[in-house]
Amino acid sequence: MTFYEITDLDRELIGIALGTLAKNFDDGVYYHTVGAAIRCKNGHVYSGVNCDGIHGSCAEFIAIGTAISAGEREFDTIVAVHEKARNGVVSPCGNCRQMLFEYCPDIRVIVNNDEGELIKVSIRDLLPFAYTEVKIED
Repeated sequence: MTFYEITDLDRELIGIALGTLAKNFDDGVYYHTVGAAIRCKNGHVYSGVNCDGIHGSCAEFIAIGTAISAGEREFDTIVAVHEKARNGVVSPCGNCRQMLFEYCPDIRVIVNNDEGELIKVSIRDLLPFAYTEVKIED
C-alpha cells in the first residue's frame, strides 16, 4: 500500500466537507449526516451530503455527481466526513469504493489509519480485487 502526504490542500478539503455538512446536518432525522468533498485535478472542489431514505445516496456519490454534472472528469482526492469522527474523517463504504474505482480509478482517498492518523491512499488500495467488467471469452 502506498501512502501519500497529507497536504494543506487536503486539510482544506476536509474543512470544506465539514462546512458543507454543518450547513445541512439533520441530527435525529439522519437525512444528511455525512459530508464529502472531491478535488479535481484542475483544483476545482465539489461537495455534497448524503441523502438518506429508502434508496439513499452517500455523500461521495452526491459530490462526484455534482462534479460530473459540472463537466469534470479528472479527479485527484476525495474525503468523507462526520463531525464526531476521529479527525472528522470517515472511510467510504463498500458501494462508494466500487463507484470511485469505476469513475476515477486513480483517485486518492483521505482516511484514518488504525492508529487514528490521517493518511491518503489510492482507491485501488482501499478496494483490492475490485469488480470489473466481465469479459466473456468465446
